[in-house]
Amino acid sequence: MEINKNLKLTNEYIRGLVGGEGCFTFSVNSDKKTHRKRKVPAFILQMNIRDTELIEAVPDHLGLKNKIYIYPPYRGDGIKRGPSARLIVREFTNLKDIIIPFFYKKLKGYKAKQFMEWLEWMGSDPLISDRFKSLYRLYKWGMYDTYPKFTERFKE
Repeated sequence: MEINKNLKLTNEYIRGLVGGEGCFTFSVNSDKKTHRKRKVPAFILQMNIRDTELIEAVPDHLGLKNKIYIYPPYRGDGIKRGPSARLIVREFTNLKDIIIPFFYKKLKGYKAKQFMEWLEWMGSDPLISDRFKSLYRLYKWGMYDTYPKFTERFKE
């Protein structure tokens, strides 16, 4: 589906959209060589396929290069659902430089609680790599509070 270039989103609109349709979670990967499981922090925004254009506008607004995945309807629970479009962000740099600063202390209600629990979980789960645990350490050191744009000086 082609993105409507006139579709201009605001930061607050995206945060509201994520409050209802997004989640901060973990994907589980298995290392084929060691057969060990690893958890990778992930931000997901999923909506019915009819809103694909809207989801496509989110990474464009945030400066992400992530593609939008289309999933067939899930019917495993007997409920009729349509196909869905999903934005998945798992890359370390995107989480550190874009996702965490964009949502940190800017969400309301349950989604704000889920976001903070997600950050805390990164620091305590043994299945999360040290690289992703560093996101937790940046949060605990107050980098997102004191220097919210600290990652900009590292960009080229």
